[in-house]
Amino acid sequence: MRKARAQGYRSRAAFKLTEVNSREQLLIPGIRVADLGAAPGGWSQVAGEKVGPRGTVVAVDLLEIAPLPGVTVLRGDFREPAVQAQIVAAAGGKFDVVLSDLSPNLSGIAATDQARAAELVREAIAFCRLQLRPEGALLVKVFQGAEFEDVLREMKAVFHKVRVLKPAASRDASRETYLLLRNLRH
Repeated sequence: MRKARAQGYRSRAAFKLTEVNSREQLLIPGIRVADLGAAPGGWSQVAGEKVGPRGTVVAVDLLEIAPLPGVTVLRGDFREPAVQAQIVAAAGGKFDVVLSDLSPNLSGIAATDQARAAELVREAIAFCRLQLRPEGALLVKVFQGAEFEDVLREMKAVFHKVRVLKPAASRDASRETYLLLRNLRH
């Protein structure tokens, strides 16, 4: 966290997105980006820098997010239709990229936490089915565990391209990994 603060980022997660973006070129100037579960805003900071003033970044979370330059911040549950309407209105249309670094409130019970995390991934997929452009991309955090293979199979049914990524900025002991999904199936 010290390194993140020293470089002006709100969280270590900024380094994960920066690393993925340097390899995958997800965030380019002028695109529309939704950041689901954005608090405290590290990914939104990176996205805002990369898409520039011609791009749009909409950050949404249940928790309050302090304002970020060039980012529209919304407080609410992205799964609710009224909040989705606000997200799309703020962007002016469908998204080119959806980011989801969502994590449930952890109980400490691995099976329960993995199931809750998998459900959030499924909700992000449902959001993308409605709000992502057909050639768009979703970068989503998932946890290795009992639910992983099911989630991966579901994603392959929704997207043409699915890649598993483990950024070096992730802790080695962490069960988190990221999936990069591109091109929605019709």
